[in-house]
Amino acid sequence: MTAPPENLSGSPADGITGRVTGLVRTLRSHGLRIGPGETVDAAAALEALGLTDRERIREGLAAALLHRASQRAVFDPVFDLYFPAGVGAPGGRDDRGTTPAREGGGDADRDALRERLVDALAADDQALIGQLAGEAVDGFGGYGASSPGGDGWSSYQTLSRLRPETLLARVLAAIRAGSAGQDTGRAEFTDRLLADEIRRRIEGFRERVRTEARRRVAERRGTEEIALRAVATTADRVDFLLAGRGQLDELRRAVRPLARKLATRLAARRRRAAHGSIDLRRTLRGSLSTGGVPMRPVLRRRRPARPELVLLCDVSGSVAGFANFTMLLVQALHDQFSKVRVFAFVNRVDEVTDFVAHGSTDPAGLGARILGKATVTGRHGSSDYGTSLGEFDERYVDAVGPRSTVFVLGDARTNMSDPNLPALRRIAERARRVYWLNPEGRGQWSTGDSAAYAYAELVEMHECRNAQQLSGVIARLLPV
Repeated sequence: MTAPPENLSGSPADGITGRVTGLVRTLRSHGLRIGPGETVDAAAALEALGLTDRERIREGLAAALLHRASQRAVFDPVFDLYFPAGVGAPGGRDDRGTTPAREGGGDADRDALRERLVDALAADDQALIGQLAGEAVDGFGGYGASSPGGDGWSSYQTLSRLRPETLLARVLAAIRAGSAGQDTGRAEFTDRLLADEIRRRIEGFRERVRTEARRRVAERRGTEEIALRAVATTADRVDFLLAGRGQLDELRRAVRPLARKLATRLAARRRRAAHGSIDLRRTLRGSLSTGGVPMRPVLRRRRPARPELVLLCDVSGSVAGFANFTMLLVQALHDQFSKVRVFAFVNRVDEVTDFVAHGSTDPAGLGARILGKATVTGRHGSSDYGTSLGEFDERYVDAVGPRSTVFVLGDARTNMSDPNLPALRRIAERARRVYWLNPEGRGQWSTGDSAAYAYAELVEMHECRNAQQLSGVIARLLPV
């Protein structure tokens, strides 16, 4: 990287205060809960740490602002934009303050950089790896940098041309050559460990390339805009239908803490509800002793009973991630209800309560267990809401009663089949409440093969695109 600012005080016009407040503002927009107290702590940490060591600043601000280790995935790339390791491009600047990005170096330049990268990865030279990341973006990531509105640099283009993931064998050979003389058995063992370590180093280089490309684009387009658009948000704000495997794994790990919070809210709502509403007749009768002034309201006594919960979940395709997370979340709350029954369907319905049992040892494999052991598909693998609702109404009608709250989980896309509205109407007539949780955005309801608004005329439908929305809806709708 060029021009690494050893002293960060000489940065933009708004100074270090603007950097800290901008960092906090952007982290909040990504869903991190940061209050005024944490912001004051961050300023105090900066005053104590000074501005000469960037990594100390990173760790100090992280300690002051973050509440969970998982938040580092958002914090680190945002920090790199507000407290960059360098300014401009490697090799000098033009009169606009940047070096025009070359439209890509030749094969000889690429091969030479790959050779240097092999040596740097073998030696685990972090300074050189960072320098090569900057050179790679400058040499192979440029596109349209001379145009006024062009972003200028692409980490995807850089990595596609450089292909660092193909260097594993060469790096391993370089390390092995430097440790010649080991006995064969020990070498085979260390090779397996080294391969994992080299993959970690390569991924570190890839992340440095992404960071460098974001920094270069931010200098052209503005730090705050890029920090909002180009940094992945927290897993609980990612749409279920777009979430990758890693984000879904993180959500599954968050089920227990989230369930504890929801259980606390439910318990508080239940305590408030247990007091009952005012009994007007008895209150007025009691006010006779005070001249008709109702000094002591009389409440209707409730006999609170834990309600029953029924889940009817579409486990087909991309909707499965949403359904699996919700099943695990509700099952973690099972102590709050007298009974929880879970049913899954694609185009047939089967009860899967035992698969979602409390304390399940493999929540990550829930979807595979359901698809492999439950009878949720018939002659084809496409979802069929009409047939599934009809089968549930026929086979499992005893699962729904006057104390039951039913949650239907799915996108309501019927693949142009009959939505079977009468079956849903009969379920709604038997249940205390029926809610439909839809992982699609409201703007997509009843488009294409979606029957969302037709179903929404019969039951209350809520948009639940991500875990944050889902937890809010669940906390509001779960019966007390």
